[in-house]
Amino acid sequence: MKHFMIRYQFKNGTTEDWHREIGRFIKAIDGDPELKGRIGYRVLKARDDGSYFHLASASDDAAQKALQSRDFFRAYQEATRKVAGGEVTVTPIEWIDQTAS
Repeated sequence: MKHFMIRYQFKNGTTEDWHREIGRFIKAIDGDPELKGRIGYRVLKARDDGSYFHLASASDDAAQKALQSRDFFRAYQEATRKVAGGEVTVTPIEWIDQTAS
């Protein structure tokens, strides 16, 4: 399993529009038979400012490549850069442990 954290400060647009775009992206992943169950995606926001954190996981390299080949992924990636004013950090991360729920 591969994990990534995407971080940025929200700078452009409205949060309502951006949250709808995030929802469309997640629905596109869940609606893709090749990606469903192989790509995990969660989006979090700092409560008191415009910091966003996206946690992405891919079951394997093939799932990651399949996602990256999708038009909806490229459009979402560009939209992310736009709302962040071009400043997006993607960091590969290691999952150490977690609770059961």
